[in-house]
Amino acid sequence: MAIREVSLWLLLLCICSCCAWSKSVELNYADALAKSILFFEGQRSGKLPASQRMTWRADSGLTDGAADDVNLAGGYYDAGDNVKFGFPMAFTTTMLAWSVIEFGSSMKGQLENAKAALRWSTDYLLKAANAKPNTLYVQVADPNADHRCWERPEDMDTPRGVYKVTPQNPGSDVAAETAAALAAASIVFRQSDPSYSNQLLRTAIKVFDFADEHRGAYSDSLGSVVCPFYCSYSGYNDELLWGASWLHRASQETAYMGYIQSNGHILGGEDDVYTFSWDDKRVGTKILLSKAFLMDKLEELEVYKVHSDNFICSLVPGTPQFQAQYTPGGLLFKGISGSNLQYVTTTAFLLVTYAKYMRTTGEAVSCGATTVTAANLVSLAKKQVDYILGVNPAKMSYMVGFGDKYPQHIHHRGSSLPSVRVHPQPIHCGDGFQFLYNSSPNPNVLVGAVVGGPDSQDNFADDRNNYQQSEPATYINAPLVGALAFLAETVQKPVLY
Repeated sequence: MAIREVSLWLLLLCICSCCAWSKSVELNYADALAKSILFFEGQRSGKLPASQRMTWRADSGLTDGAADDVNLAGGYYDAGDNVKFGFPMAFTTTMLAWSVIEFGSSMKGQLENAKAALRWSTDYLLKAANAKPNTLYVQVADPNADHRCWERPEDMDTPRGVYKVTPQNPGSDVAAETAAALAAASIVFRQSDPSYSNQLLRTAIKVFDFADEHRGAYSDSLGSVVCPFYCSYSGYNDELLWGASWLHRASQETAYMGYIQSNGHILGGEDDVYTFSWDDKRVGTKILLSKAFLMDKLEELEVYKVHSDNFICSLVPGTPQFQAQYTPGGLLFKGISGSNLQYVTTTAFLLVTYAKYMRTTGEAVSCGATTVTAANLVSLAKKQVDYILGVNPAKMSYMVGFGDKYPQHIHHRGSSLPSVRVHPQPIHCGDGFQFLYNSSPNPNVLVGAVVGGPDSQDNFADDRNNYQQSEPATYINAPLVGALAFLAETVQKPVLY
């Protein structure tokens, strides 16, 4: 199949999957970008600033860490509950940072808001990493107890115990991901706040050394409180390679390149696994290292470009390596967990990022006899983002507050319960379930939240009890920030279907 034929295939795929339900839809990517960043304010824990725009939220978790005589106030609730899970929070942070690194110049008036969202997380991760020697705090609150309640963050009366990894109870996965987050963020703040950037990088180096020297999965140390919520299913090798790759990019120290070259083959660098998520970093690492090969001319990293090309080919129907699944409406469907859109947003981000690298160097991807260009990758990524924003069989935006039709009953405590400004009296643990089970729309609009999304047949239940489809999460939004920034900059006018 020639280049022209690939472009034709993408056009036909779009026409076949869109024409049956869509007459005309205008997509404002800049508006979606602003809302995707605003969402993070609804997930904040701690003392809220005067600049808080999601005004139905109030202060919460102010004494987090007191159980171990440390200050762990701040950070993000990962999804619709009131637990602060360090593993997905660190991945969220890395992806927010990567979004700004690659596409910050395309964010226009939203760049400072994106950096504020990033800093809310890095401030917390610095506390978690520096509170005590040889210790990384990785979680606040027992999720089992938390899930027995339905209450606002502002009313929490469930145990706020803290959980940590140490040399005796290691967690290389969560520690290396934290190192990646801090290293990536150090690049973002290098020009605007050099002192803060240096602090981030120093801490990243320390935490990575801790992860590498004391190897072990945090699921083995903290299984009862991290599983089945955020078990490290892929192990910790992928995070070690991911962390080293970000430290190399942030520091340019040759020692990290030596680490990558010496350890890459045993840390998953030669595995063709095509799921990029809070748990599995392998394909993301290969795209990241491909940049160093394509743009920095580090020939020793060519193998990662080969594996990145294999990932691209896996997404393109008709190629020998094709193995992806799409819904009848054209949405990438992984079928790994109920929250499918987390894989869609990470894939869209990787596609536009790799397309950027390819455009800069004039590269293309060869999938057998098929040649795939940067433009093809952008078209595929755009189709996935457009689906999320409403170009789909249900004609529904899966981003709350975007478009005329979006989920009204999301699985989210703070959004579903009356706000403290409207109902200042506490709503205790069991009292909130009446709001979980009623049929009324959520009283507080969590603007910008992207939910888990439809099933393999494009069906979606706008039901608070169906958390697999209706629960938002920070790690769904974070990569979408970068993809939307790219589209807002490159698509000059809203697209008409």
